[in-house]
Amino acid sequence: MTVKHVVVDGSNLATEGRTLPSLRQLDEAVRAYLEEYKPETTTVIVDASFPNRVDESERDAFEDAIGAGELLTPPAGVIGRGDAFLLQIADRANAVVLSNDSFQEFHGQYGWLFDQGRLVGGKPVPHVGWVFMERSPVRGPLSRRSVSDAKKAAKTASTASKAGAEGGGTSRKRPAKAAASTGTVAPTKIMACPATCDALQTYVGGTVQIQLGCLTIVR
Repeated sequence: MTVKHVVVDGSNLATEGRTLPSLRQLDEAVRAYLEEYKPETTTVIVDASFPNRVDESERDAFEDAIGAGELLTPPAGVIGRGDAFLLQIADRANAVVLSNDSFQEFHGQYGWLFDQGRLVGGKPVPHVGWVFMERSPVRGPLSRRSVSDAKKAAKTASTASKAGAEGGGTSRKRPAKAAASTGTVAPTKIMACPATCDALQTYVGGTVQIQLGCLTIVR
């Protein structure tokens, strides 16, 4: 598989099979992936809390990696933490995501996670090293909610857009009463009167009946 750009979920790989993240394990995973797939560009993202969770002996190395641009952290206070930042980068770069996470809360926003080759997982195997495999995100309650919310938002946007398009014209039909006030005359029905009668104007059922001789004019 040819890879132009890979975005690495550093916090995820550094914690694979462990309780606390290891910068050394992350470094081994990235080096192994680079050797096997040789991507043109590599972006490694870690959570903002990463330096506080790694062993104290690795914190200086972490700061060096940050200073050299080898690691990136999301902006402080970003909604969705590192996952949102990581997926936005991968979306813009059309990149492969290297992670064992399924990102369920983002399935409605980034459907391409289910495209073949866009999500790759990795695991260290004793006496073998890191093994990487294409994977499909696992669905669950968060995934279904995310997809449902995305569909509702799309439907609302479509309805608003349609309403705006229908109401954006310069010509509008005038109500029937408005047309009458401008001098427009409603159609006239002429009915024969069976007997001779004097001219008489009456209101019947909201219409005007004018009797002239033997004719009844209904307006």
